[in-house]
Amino acid sequence: MTPDEPVTGPTDVFTDGACSGNPGPGGWAWATRDGRHDSGGDPSTTNQRMELQAVLEALLALPGEVVVHSDSTYVVNCFNEKWYEGWLARDWRTSQRKPVANRDIWQPLIELYLARPAEIAFVWVKGHSGDEMNDLVDRLAVAEATALKEGQAKAAATEPVAGPPPPWPVDRAVAVTGVGELDDDRIEELELAIDGLDPAHDILVSGLRRGTELTAAERALVLQVPLAVVLPFVDPASRWPRTDRERFQRAVDAASWVVTLEGDSTAPATAVAARNRWIWEAVVGVIVVGDPDLADRLEEAGLGVIG
Repeated sequence: MTPDEPVTGPTDVFTDGACSGNPGPGGWAWATRDGRHDSGGDPSTTNQRMELQAVLEALLALPGEVVVHSDSTYVVNCFNEKWYEGWLARDWRTSQRKPVANRDIWQPLIELYLARPAEIAFVWVKGHSGDEMNDLVDRLAVAEATALKEGQAKAAATEPVAGPPPPWPVDRAVAVTGVGELDDDRIEELELAIDGLDPAHDILVSGLRRGTELTAAERALVLQVPLAVVLPFVDPASRWPRTDRERFQRAVDAASWVVTLEGDSTAPATAVAARNRWIWEAVVGVIVVGDPDLADRLEEAGLGVIG
């Protein structure tokens, strides 16, 4: 190295996730010391998912050697203690033979890590301990979660969203909604509900959000139950991991009807809330998985609730 050559080394990136409720609206963020940063959110998620998403987004954006600083032992220990080796050996099962939670984010993250084994390292940092960079990403993630929560509250108080009339017979349509993360019990609950639909009469209406909505749509297609898809705006899966984007697109391509509303993609919480209100006006019943409070509200609104 000559005296004029710059000193190079690994990029230190700090990541964090936040969630208002668990599940609830959440945010993720990453930042480097030289000012690079990004953040985003999910209207219905968990803190662990946002911690993972922050790391995935950072590594997708930063080439070369990277040292990830995270206050999440859930993230750091997976790599430093090689939890992932057991998950892969057991085909994405834990040591208790249960499905690994949050696999839809873990899988692309671990694949990326294994593709760059000499370039990526993880360091745990204590949260809320005065570390300037950790505090920065915490503020960014919290701001994303707060904006989504405020957007949801505002959307809930507005009139039903304008949109085209449903192109399917409303008296045959059943919507599906619920949690973003499905364990074995909830998968069984969801499959029983979908299996109870009559392909000759019923129509399943899904927004194709990851978790309940996308899994239900796939089950309906297997059973040849007509599928109607309602999207809040064009290409809502654009930032999803590749495997989930492919599942989303297959469901869209196989749907009997696709309605795309004119929501604002820069305010996804508001757009999704408006999409939901449009759906409730276009069905006679709703399958609800893992969200009893929502089930109660929909039942009070006069919809038949399954689950």
